[in-house]
Amino acid sequence: MEDNKKGNQIDIQLSEEVAQGTYSNLAVITHSSSEFVVDFVRIMPGVPKADVKSRVILTPEHAKRLMLALQDNINKFESMNGPIKNVDGGQGPQGPIIPMGFGPTGQA
Repeated sequence: MEDNKKGNQIDIQLSEEVAQGTYSNLAVITHSSSEFVVDFVRIMPGVPKADVKSRVILTPEHAKRLMLALQDNINKFESMNGPIKNVDGGQGPQGPIIPMGFGPTGQA
């Protein structure tokens, strides 16, 4: 019986390098009929270039599971910490909305 219980478990490994994480403040999502591609980008103030820091490719089914898991976790977070500030999340007249505080800077 012990072997049957182990058969349903996955041993997930997390290397020290991956455990450090990669900061991203923008996600660009594209899709085809068979996959979703999520590019995680880091935008820095006053820097006109932004590099993709990580790319995750998902099947449509896994993309939907990720969406549901994020919704569940956001609900749990908000029940403990209060509502997260509402974010438009769409496209502005000139393209994607850039994270707050990022954009053209004044001259000194």
